[in-house]
Amino acid sequence: MKKIFFFLSLIIVFSCSENKISFPQEAEQEVVIDPLFACENGLADQYPCSGYDLMTYISLADLDLSNTDPANLSGCDSWGWTDPTNQKEYALVALNSGVSFVDITDTSKPIVVGFLPTATVNSSWRDVKVYNNYAFVVSEARDHGMQVLDLTKLRNITNPPQLLSANTTYTGFGSAHNIVINESKGYAYPVGTTRSGTYKGGPLFINIQDPLNPIDEGGFLNYSHDAQVVTYSGPDLEHNGKEILIGSNETEIVIVDVSDKSNPIRLSSISYNNVRYTHQGWFTDDMRYFLLGDELDEIRIGGNTRTIIFDFSDLDNPTFQSEYLGLTEAIDHNGYVKGNTFFLANYTAGVRMIDISNIANSSIQETGFFDTYPLGNTAAFEGAWNVYPYFESGNIVISDINSGLFVIKKSE
Repeated sequence: MKKIFFFLSLIIVFSCSENKISFPQEAEQEVVIDPLFACENGLADQYPCSGYDLMTYISLADLDLSNTDPANLSGCDSWGWTDPTNQKEYALVALNSGVSFVDITDTSKPIVVGFLPTATVNSSWRDVKVYNNYAFVVSEARDHGMQVLDLTKLRNITNPPQLLSANTTYTGFGSAHNIVINESKGYAYPVGTTRSGTYKGGPLFINIQDPLNPIDEGGFLNYSHDAQVVTYSGPDLEHNGKEILIGSNETEIVIVDVSDKSNPIRLSSISYNNVRYTHQGWFTDDMRYFLLGDELDEIRIGGNTRTIIFDFSDLDNPTFQSEYLGLTEAIDHNGYVKGNTFFLANYTAGVRMIDISNIANSSIQETGFFDTYPLGNTAAFEGAWNVYPYFESGNIVISDINSGLFVIKKSE
């Protein structure tokens, strides 16, 4: 249900000398959307929570249009897109069968607008990112390549949901574990491609400035499972303005200057204690610190969720800063920074919100959470795969392996 508050100020000004009337401006209105379930006494319906409400939920079966048996569906990655013409917000939810596109502008009435099926076969690993109003989709599915979909198609769908077709599919590689995009430069970096290729699974450099005509510009010989690529504007002034790739490469982090695609330069690398699988990490907004998750340490060593923090103020000489241990034994997966909050998709523990405002003093702490997997917080590959926290509205997208799409929002 919506609560709509109208704030109307009607002022009619008479001017005797000019005999003119100033008519009222259009009324301002603020739309407040009630949560599906508010977080009260530690629960939003059946889901454990702290400080975050459940705004909407859509099951895997309702997201899928591929006719896959619901018992065989699973969720994986997710991302978001805001239509620049009307500010509608869309959740892009990857499944083993394809990608679902959901209008979540009004979370009381979410709309599954369209579905892009897998390019070849189903796969439990599918990843989607956005550049210039186009979605780019990769998968570990055999010979999948990179699907490119014009997201502005979603505006004109009048009878949802619709089965969608890619505008083009780039076949310069087969499978890929993930895709990274530096939106400021217009380059896509598929990672985790076949180890038998030229770059042995290292990041590929694909120019997508013309999204429908991707151009191969090489790659880097060093297997990456995941990465972040930025146009650097941090404290290391020597590298300001350069395009920097930070690869999470199974046993270490590797920092590479990829400004010149024909001559990528490895700047440095760093590892850490008790390495099990260097999985994924993200810069703080000031690009001074890098927060890393090791995907297998909780399950192979034990202990609570561990986030490793590095000082990247000198890209040629990164250093270990500290470790943060979470409140559960769940495995960490994908984490992203927005302002002073680190949003961590934490598998069976759902998504954890961690305050990093005092990270310089090695002091960070959990300030909220929403657990999409209420069956327990054990070290298992179930529950929250990804979180997308970047919508202006404050809507936060969670893709859950077992359940589908959750949209949450900080409690008022």
